[in-house]
Amino acid sequence: MAGSEAAGRPGAACVLGIDLGTTSVKAVLVAGGERGQAVAESCSRETQAQTGSPGAGPQGMEQNVQKIIRALNECLAALPQQQLQRVSHIGISGQMHGIVFWKKEQGCKWTESGTGRTFEPKEVSNLITWQDGRCNRSFLSSLPQPQSHISLATGFGCATVYWYLKKSPDFLKSYDAAGTIHDYVVAMLCDLKKPLMSVQNAASWGYFNSRSKSWNTDILKKSGFPVHLLPEVGDPGSIAGRTIYAWHGIPKGAEVGIALGDFQCSVYSCLTERTDAVLNIGTSAQLTISMPPGFQPPEIPDPFSAVTYFPYFSGNYLAVAASLNGGNVLATFVDMVAQWTAELGLEVQETTIYTKIIKAALAQTNSKLSIHPTLFGERHMPEQLASVTDISVSDLSLGHVTRALCRGIIENLHSMLPSERLTETGVRRILGTGSALARNEVLRQEAERIFPFPVIYGKDVDAAVGAAMVMFHRK
Repeated sequence: MAGSEAAGRPGAACVLGIDLGTTSVKAVLVAGGERGQAVAESCSRETQAQTGSPGAGPQGMEQNVQKIIRALNECLAALPQQQLQRVSHIGISGQMHGIVFWKKEQGCKWTESGTGRTFEPKEVSNLITWQDGRCNRSFLSSLPQPQSHISLATGFGCATVYWYLKKSPDFLKSYDAAGTIHDYVVAMLCDLKKPLMSVQNAASWGYFNSRSKSWNTDILKKSGFPVHLLPEVGDPGSIAGRTIYAWHGIPKGAEVGIALGDFQCSVYSCLTERTDAVLNIGTSAQLTISMPPGFQPPEIPDPFSAVTYFPYFSGNYLAVAASLNGGNVLATFVDMVAQWTAELGLEVQETTIYTKIIKAALAQTNSKLSIHPTLFGERHMPEQLASVTDISVSDLSLGHVTRALCRGIIENLHSMLPSERLTETGVRRILGTGSALARNEVLRQEAERIFPFPVIYGKDVDAAVGAAMVMFHRK
């Protein structure tokens, strides 16, 4: 993104980007400048929406939709009115896989505020999130086999509907519409009579054929699935409708894009060339490449494959190696060191430990110690845990162990999507992003050592910015 000089251009139309995340909501205003698009303003609020799930017990992961929308309203209220009045397009992304139910004619209540109208959820369920664990392996194996290139998993919208169908059918009778949380917001803003969902979100629900862009309705009907709850599906980047009211001062009639996947929007915010790969290491880690135009994923998923194909834009796909082990592994290591020192009667702050172990690892350019850091398993190999091998007396220092751990995190990703595969798809450089990569020079060194491509830093992934850019490029 260019600098924010665009913010000062009087009368220039701008685009609002919104991301409804797992823990927070973010809103950005993007305007056009001499050097391209620029973020003029941004605001984020934590939702603090986590709530109990009585029917599903401790495996359930639900969020209060009222609290999510309250955080969204707070974000928009904090943005400058003068610029909100210039918004011509709205792009919305959010957490994929999850599902929320509502009544079509009673999904929200619009009220007047000092800066235009706002809406509050009315006849709406909790959001059952992508992290929901109620559909265990035994339950999933009892469901019909989908006709989809993506394996069904707990937390997927259709799997959750099946759970209610079998465990609590009366729950489903209370609602006649469903979508992701961002589909819900689009439906309320545009007063859609039937929810509209992008191919990106539909693929993340399961029982969706990306080739034909259609739900597996025949398979679902045979098992009694309430297919009337399934949204209509459209292409990502298309317009879902127009705002029916002046929302927070945004003019009535502003064009609203069909809701997009947060992962795709994050990649879109930083991927400028198809020959770039994106290495993102935050809490978890992902290595992503854009597949060549015309690529189609296999019709039947390989449950043991480390790579998943996500629908992107213009009919293209992203190949994604999504590891469950990233910065969280280092955080666990730091926590372990802190516990050990506490048991020895010493008190050291975890931030101090982190700084010290990175400094110690920078002093050790090599370590023969080998750490396979899959503490949290992997989706394609959930039973695989971490291991340490090649232990020798000379490699037991804190620096050696930290260096080996950082190398292991990168090597694990590399094993999921190797350099040879990157080269085959035309990758020429890697864009390094994410909080763990930004603050850990050892991780960066190991990435540059293991991957035979230039690694470029400085760009960061931002789903709200990506959602705005998709709409900006439509203008």
